Order: sequence, then C-alpha cells, then structure tokens
Amino acid sequence: MAIKKVPTGFEVRFRVAGRGSREYKRTFLTKGECERFMRYTIAQHETQSDEKPWLEKPKDNRKLSELIDIWDDIHGHFLKDGKRRKAKMLMIADQLGDPVGSSLSSTQYIRWRAKRAKEGRKPKTLNNDLTYLSAMFSTLIKSKEIYYPNPLEEVQNVRVPDNELAFLTHDQINELLAATDECDNPHVTLISKVCLATGARWGEAEALIIQRVHNNKVLYTDTKGNKNRSVPITPELFEELQEHAKRTRGNNLFTFSISAFRRALKRTNIELPAGQASHVLRHTFASHFIMNGGNILTLQKILGHTDIKMTMRYAHLAPDYLEEATRLNPLSNI
Repeated sequence: MAIKKVPTGFEVRFRVAGRGSREYKRTFLTKGECERFMRYTIAQHETQSDEKPWLEKPKDNRKLSELIDIWDDIHGHFLKDGKRRKAKMLMIADQLGDPVGSSLSSTQYIRWRAKRAKEGRKPKTLNNDLTYLSAMFSTLIKSKEIYYPNPLEEVQNVRVPDNELAFLTHDQINELLAATDECDNPHVTLISKVCLATGARWGEAEALIIQRVHNNKVLYTDTKGNKNRSVPITPELFEELQEHAKRTRGNNLFTFSISAFRRALKRTNIELPAGQASHVLRHTFASHFIMNGGNILTLQKILGHTDIKMTMRYAHLAPDYLEEATRLNPLSNI
C-alpha cells in the first residue's frame, strides 16, 4: 500500500490480496479518505471470497411437504386463506408421492393433473392447484429458501370454457323477493336487496356491521380482493337498513341467512346454472348495470375486480356492443 501527496490531493495505490491480485489506484482530497477507501475495498473483496460463488450449492433434498411448511412459516400464515391453501398443497404433495422438491418435473405434475381431470375435477380446480403450488415455489425462490428454478413455471393452465352468467329479469327479481318475504328469517330479503343494489357477494353483504352503512353508502371490507370498496345506495334502501339496525342486537346487521335464501329460491320458477344460487344476485346487478349503459371501468370498481378481464364478461350486454356488425356485414349494402 502506498499513499502519497499529489498536486490534486492524495493518491492511494494498493492490491486487494497481495501480488497477482487486482490493483486499485484512486486520488482523494484527504489522506483519511484514501485509508477508508482502501479498507472498504479490501473488506468487500474478502466478503465475496468467503462466499465462493464458483462452487455449486449442495443438492436440496427437502421433500415437497417440507417446502410447503417453510412457505407457510414465511408467507402462508399471512394470507386470509393460508390454512386452506396449505391443506390443498399438502394434499397435492401426498398424491404426487411427496417427491423431493428439486426433483419434481413438469411432466410428473402434468400426468398427475391428467389423472385428476379423468376423475372429474373441474378445469378451474385444476388451475387453482397449479397456481397455489407454482406460487409457493416462486415465493421460496424470492426468499432465497431454494436456489433452483420453479419446476412448474412452464406448465400452462387448462383452458376453462366460458360459463353462462345467468341474471334475473325484473319479473324474476320480483318473484324472488316475494319468496324471500315469506321466509321466517327476517334478514334474507334485505341481504338480497343489498346484493342486487351494490353487486356484493352474499358473504360480503351478510357480514355488514352497522358502522359500515352511512351517508347513503355501504362500505365493504375484508373482501375477496383484499380491497375495501364503498358503493352508494338509494335513500330508500339506506332507510330500510337503518330501520333494520334498530331491530337487531349487537353490531352485526344480519345473521347467517344463505340457507333461507336457497330455500326461497327453490320455491320460485327460476332455473339457474349449477353453482349460481346467491351469486346470481351479483351477476344480475352487473348485467343490468351494463345493459342500462353503465361504464365497464366503473363496474370494475363497484365489483372490486382486480383484473378487468373478469368485468369484461359483462361487456357483451352493452346496448352498443358490436353494433357495427349490423352495418358492416356484407348484406347491409345489398
């Protein structure tokens, strides 16, 4: 090492690890800066040397179930549905034979998925399985818990056919509300109205507390998309909710009422696709909103969709949707 006075200050010249190693030469205003630069540079070199990046890391022999436990410790337990996800992934690991994570191949996974499909699992379920497990590997990579590539990164989702999104006509809405009025449950009609008026999921409306209904607005928290949203309602519905709150005990506006709703629905002549019982209320709001000229981006905010693709399922109901087809088809000019 050598530090000497030069016209512009002090020059330091040194090698990081003796003869044959890289030589540094820098000029600073003071001698102290020269010394600090030299100490810092040598320390950085020694740290990098200790890591020995040229050596391969030992093979990771941890099984898939062990990796799932690690994922749960560092990430999963923070998620609202973390317990359910962990249980689902442990089921997948068990059915795959709990392989070593680093040895899992995309081919092995795809064959297992094909078997599940033959057993009758729906495409959406199969895609959820892939999403959970692939995201688990990605999280462990980002957290530097594993150092090999995500084995499922290139596995593609199963194509999901577009399902019919049924919605109720005005006559059907009246028929349904008449049926809910006949229920012994005093909450089911008002919950149905809230869903029809705000596009809420049944669980969101059912979980409302008194403080979240104010100034002719309903505030939804702890939602599926993890984002709060506030939706305006009519003064008439607001007044109904206020009167209902006076008759309830505690802070919750409603009690568990989905069973009563399903029984009321069965008493009507309304026929719905499988799996769309209470959700038809949300589809009905969205469908009528667009048919009445509502903006698709506004609808996205009201429904709380994080992905506009989910909201675009209702776009075909817009009054002017693809109206050019009537003007620009080859028969229009004959």
